[in-house]
Amino acid sequence: MSTTQDYAGIDDLRVSREGGVLTLQLHRPDSLNSLTAAMLTTLADAVDRAAGDPEVRVVRIEGAGRGFSSGAGISESDHADPDAAGTPAEVLDAANRAIRAIVALPQPAVAVVQGAAAGVGASLALACDVVLASEKAFFMLAFTKIGLMPDGGASALIAAAVGRIRAMRMALLAERIPAAEAFDWGLVSAVYPADDFAAEVDAIIARLARGPAVALRKTKEAVNTATLTELEGALERETEGQLILLGANDCREGMRAFQQRREPTFTDT
Repeated sequence: MSTTQDYAGIDDLRVSREGGVLTLQLHRPDSLNSLTAAMLTTLADAVDRAAGDPEVRVVRIEGAGRGFSSGAGISESDHADPDAAGTPAEVLDAANRAIRAIVALPQPAVAVVQGAAAGVGASLALACDVVLASEKAFFMLAFTKIGLMPDGGASALIAAAVGRIRAMRMALLAERIPAAEAFDWGLVSAVYPADDFAAEVDAIIARLARGPAVALRKTKEAVNTATLTELEGALERETEGQLILLGANDCREGMRAFQQRREPTFTDT
C-alpha cells in the first residue's frame, strides 16, 4: 500500500494521502498561491506517480487560504528564491508538464476553487475533470494585462468548455468571471455557498473515490479524447508565442506597471 511518504512534497506544494484521495495543496497563501517552477514540477511529479498507483482513486488539487492560485508569480517576493521560482521559460515548461499530467491521469482530478483562479492558475484548475467552486470564486485570464497571452493550454481548455466567443472574451478582455457566471457558461461543474463548500466538496470526492475505477478511467479518456483534440497543439502554440511576448517591450512595461500598481502604456505594434 502506498503512503504519503511515497510522494514528495515541498513547503509550497503540500502532498498528503488519506484513503484513496491524494491531495495536492498549493501553499503560498500570502501571494494567493502564485506558482513557481518548483511547485509545478512537484505537482507534475506527484500526478505522474499517482497515475501508476492503484491505491489512489481521486486526485484533489486545492489552494491554501483565500484563493486557488493567482497564476505565475511576477512580484519581487515571488523571485526571492530564483532557484525555486525559475525563469519564465522554466515556469512555462513546468506548467505545460503539469497540465499534460493532469489530463493524462487515469483517475479523476478534482479542482477545489474557493477564491481566485487566475492566469495559469485558471489553466491548472480547468485541466481537472471536475471543477468545484465556492460562490466566492472567480476565474480570470489576466495575461493581456501584462502584455502576455494565455498559456497552460487555456486556449484549448477554455474554448472546449465554453466555446470560441466566450473564450475570446476571457482571453482578450481579461475580465473576472464570477463563479455563478462560470457555471452558467459550463466552465465549472458546480457552485456551492461558501458555508457549505467544504462539506459538498468532500461528498463529491468521496463519491468518486467509491466509484467504479475502470469505468471512470474509460469515461475520462473518452471525453478528453473527443473534446481536447487541440490541447497539444495549443500548448505548443502558446509556448512559442509566449516566449516571444516575454522578450517584448509590452511585457516589460506590463510587469513594471503591475509592480508599481498603475495602468500600463503598451507601445508594441
